[in-house]
Amino acid sequence: MAVAAPAASAMQSMTGADRLCDALLAHEVDVCFANPGTSEMHFVAALDRQPRMRCILGLFEGVVTGAADGYARMRDRPAATLLHLGPGLANGLANIHNARRAHSPMINVVGDHAVEHLPLDSPLTSDIDSLARPMSRWVKRIGDPTRIDLDVAEAWSQSMAPGISTLILPADMAWNEHVYRAPPARGRRLPQAPLQQETVARIGAAIRTKRRVVLLLTGAALREQALSIADGIRRSAGVEIYAQGANGRIERGRGRAPIAKLAMTHEIGGRMLQDVDMVVLIGAKEPVSFFAYPNRPGRLAPANCEIVRLAGPDQDLVQALEWLADEVDAPRAPVAVAPRAAAAPVASGALTVDMVNRLVAARLPEQAIVCDEALTSSGFFDLSYDAPPHDYLQITGGAIGIGIPMAAGAAVACPDRKVINLQADGSGMYTVQGLWTHARENLDVLTIVFSNRSYATLWGEMSKVGAQTPGRNAQRMLQLDQPELDWTKLAAGLGVESRRVTTASEFSRAFDAALGRRGPAVIEAMV
Repeated sequence: MAVAAPAASAMQSMTGADRLCDALLAHEVDVCFANPGTSEMHFVAALDRQPRMRCILGLFEGVVTGAADGYARMRDRPAATLLHLGPGLANGLANIHNARRAHSPMINVVGDHAVEHLPLDSPLTSDIDSLARPMSRWVKRIGDPTRIDLDVAEAWSQSMAPGISTLILPADMAWNEHVYRAPPARGRRLPQAPLQQETVARIGAAIRTKRRVVLLLTGAALREQALSIADGIRRSAGVEIYAQGANGRIERGRGRAPIAKLAMTHEIGGRMLQDVDMVVLIGAKEPVSFFAYPNRPGRLAPANCEIVRLAGPDQDLVQALEWLADEVDAPRAPVAVAPRAAAAPVASGALTVDMVNRLVAARLPEQAIVCDEALTSSGFFDLSYDAPPHDYLQITGGAIGIGIPMAAGAAVACPDRKVINLQADGSGMYTVQGLWTHARENLDVLTIVFSNRSYATLWGEMSKVGAQTPGRNAQRMLQLDQPELDWTKLAAGLGVESRRVTTASEFSRAFDAALGRRGPAVIEAMV
């Protein structure tokens, strides 16, 4: 384990929970998204003694873990979560899965029964270690309270790799007092695997021989500096550049290099890679379709296409692009800023998905953060390359219910920036409780709900997988009516100002009003 030497001796007597809190703060982990229970009360008490730690309550564990994901995507460092035993962790696993796919750093603290109580098999006893392991890079059950700071140091180091660290905290490890003779040890970043110069040369040779090459980017390769380098390679060497289908964060907008996302469908993604000779992975995974379909391959690239990994997510992606740029003699020129493509749309007539996306793209505030869980109502990304500079965050692991919590975490991470959450109505219901956290913390989040009263994405999937035309039972599993959801009442009940709009002009007025003030708001767009 990479641990920095502690400072000079300072003997103190404190609970294990206090030591854990001190160790988190020593690593600048100063935000804790929490949904605690009885087993975590001593840790809650320790948090109460630490004014540096901002504690944010979520009414459901999926809100807690989704918020920690959004925070990490914007700050590039972990927040802590506090979860109650195995069932609490299980409730949060879907958004831990999304965070893992986004390569977000996160430190989960999961309470457990006291060591002597575990053999009694009381009702909430479960195998927390096994629940945590599939979604975590690193799992540790705290077994020695005098080494809690070393466990936290390793959790931090593993999370910054990046990945998910899960610390399991038995209640007696939290409540017993011990003498600690030095400040908490500090973890160090794990060493990155070196890049291979021969791989760079191999890719350069393919480019020089006029083979059709695609660079597939994600992670740090989608930040402004790296995108500029990739764009230089594209312009000088004639390669294509794409973001992979699902990404934790993309810095985009006017003045930044535009980049398209590779669609994760055969109809579009397969066409984008048609006749490609080589796909170069820079932090990305091999492109595959989102789901399996009858009589279609899972891979999107042609069968004879060469897949080459230049750098993985735990390597220096900026350096990888710099090496490749040097290999192909790509100049480091600034991104060309073209005149705006089109005037802002006139808000009139019926309200459509396309109109909402166009209006949001045209009126986006400078340095806004856009969280996108619009699913079948997506379209903002393709319309917003020329919008003011902004960050784009999307669902990464396909586990719906990330939008509202992710927006909360992004707003906590960047309180001076407007957060706009583009939210499908069906997936929003998975974590609607997150609106209460928006209200309680007075987060500057505008949630736009695309209200089509159905799991609209599944209508298309029924056809694509070759299933029969939906009958009565199937329709009842895909429609969100009888009764219809009323997002204005849901939002009001959770403390958030809301408005339902049915025309383009109504949406335009509501959107401008929400942009004109701080604080949480919901617009239910009836599309």
